Amino acid sequence: MTQADIVDTAVAAGQFNTLVAAVQAAGLVDTLKGDGPFTVFAPVDSAFAGLPHGELERLLMPENRHELAGILTYHVVPGAITSDQLSGQILSVETVEGSSVLIDATDGVRVGNAQVVQADIATSNGIIHVVDRVLIPTG
Repeated sequence: MTQADIVDTAVAAGQFNTLVAAVQAAGLVDTLKGDGPFTVFAPVDSAFAGLPHGELERLLMPENRHELAGILTYHVVPGAITSDQLSGQILSVETVEGSSVLIDATDGVRVGNAQVVQADIATSNGIIHVVDRVLIPTG
């Protein structure tokens, strides 16, 4: 059996229903099914619940598709980066969205204000690291 891509892996996991719906609403399914490789910091459903009340519903509206796409691509870094490649380092990496995010892997792995709660889920076109918060670009 061939390995599933990032989108299919997220769908099958069952804990990324909100992320998958957001990726669909933002029109990013084809991108995340592309060749990659990509590293995705994937917020679990409970991470989206942590957004301010009504924010997710607002972002999912068609007129906010561009903003939603920006937030989602801020969770994606070009290349396949495993947690052992990050271990012990603090670095700023450029996201697909265009701005940088701080990764601190000196004690566990933090990405921006989110904690990686499950690392190194391999897919056919990259790696998923599960995070407990939605990352919001500051730029």
